[in-house]
Amino acid sequence: MNDLKYWVAFHQISGIGPATFAKLEARFGDLNTAWQASIADLVVAGLPRKIAGETQRFRDANEPDEIVGELERLGIRALHLRHLEYPSQLAETPSAPSVIYVKGEMLSADEPAIAIVGSREATPYGLEMTRRISYDLARAGVTVVSGLARGIDTAAHRAALEAGGHTMAILGSGLDRIYPQRNIPLVEKIVESGAIFTEYPPGVSALPQHFPRRNRVISGLCHGVLVVEAAFKSGAMLTVNWALEQNRDVFAVPGSALSEKSKGTNWLIQQGAKLTTTANDILEDLNVDSRLLKPVDELTSPQGSVEKSTGFGENALDNFARENNVLSIERRVVELLELSREPMHVDDITRALGEAAAAVSAVLVMLELRGTARQVGSMQFIVDKERPVVSP
Repeated sequence: MNDLKYWVAFHQISGIGPATFAKLEARFGDLNTAWQASIADLVVAGLPRKIAGETQRFRDANEPDEIVGELERLGIRALHLRHLEYPSQLAETPSAPSVIYVKGEMLSADEPAIAIVGSREATPYGLEMTRRISYDLARAGVTVVSGLARGIDTAAHRAALEAGGHTMAILGSGLDRIYPQRNIPLVEKIVESGAIFTEYPPGVSALPQHFPRRNRVISGLCHGVLVVEAAFKSGAMLTVNWALEQNRDVFAVPGSALSEKSKGTNWLIQQGAKLTTTANDILEDLNVDSRLLKPVDELTSPQGSVEKSTGFGENALDNFARENNVLSIERRVVELLELSREPMHVDDITRALGEAAAAVSAVLVMLELRGTARQVGSMQFIVDKERPVVSP
């Protein structure tokens, strides 16, 4: 791809996007010739005079070989729209980036991918549902795509990695400006078996206006978008808008009618998004055989002995439970809720039991997911006496 360095160089000039690249190719035949063109010829090709002038100034100060050399120094690959490795799903969208910058392993052409998005301020329920679904999708061979933000995004990436699967993080900054910085260790793990990429060249910081545009890339890469928790006005809902424009499937995890963070997801379900409570709800739409997804409790070692998964899946909090003695206090939580005539706040439960807040919260998440307990207000819980009390 001899034109690659010119794609990368032109791409770093403000105002030059997919439509301009098409004009340059149509007028000059190749970008090498376009790089040498005069301002007058660039204007004839269809560039506004201001952008033609900016192009001249940029060319005077930069050499394409040096720009590509800097990418190589940073361990970054650039792919342009005509490149054979450019993701085909994304290339088919009307607003696909002209150039993307990549670290790690990209999607293969036939690899199914699902975006998982949601609130940065996720609830324990939202995090747990994200972990379960992401883990099981990854185990079934589906690439999990998200945006590296804290909350739902981070949980989705981590669970996919825990499953030994493929995950991709799409950034709203250059790949040398990871945001949030606390996720730099996570990025290092993602690159080992998946990829991070962006449409922004190195040196570009994460600015608020970048993220709505970043979201079109998240949905454009994928066959569908799963929303776990989202308020009406949120980045996740913007991603849904992009998904609908790109003719992608939309899935949503139902949440409490009392939670602001579930108003967006519950509304999406009312509008026709597929109600999703397990990975199988998505695998059916992807025509992925759910039989490939063995229950975590039935995974066996090469010797045939039954082993517990160390990941999330069907018993997502097992590791946390063992480390924090959660299972030993589970029945005490249920007994306390049964004795109470009124809903109990999580803080009151924690004080009454004298246990760590994290352990009590983990128990309540598990009980709520089983249907043994219900949240009837802001962190207020009651026991559902029509359900089995607790697993032995």
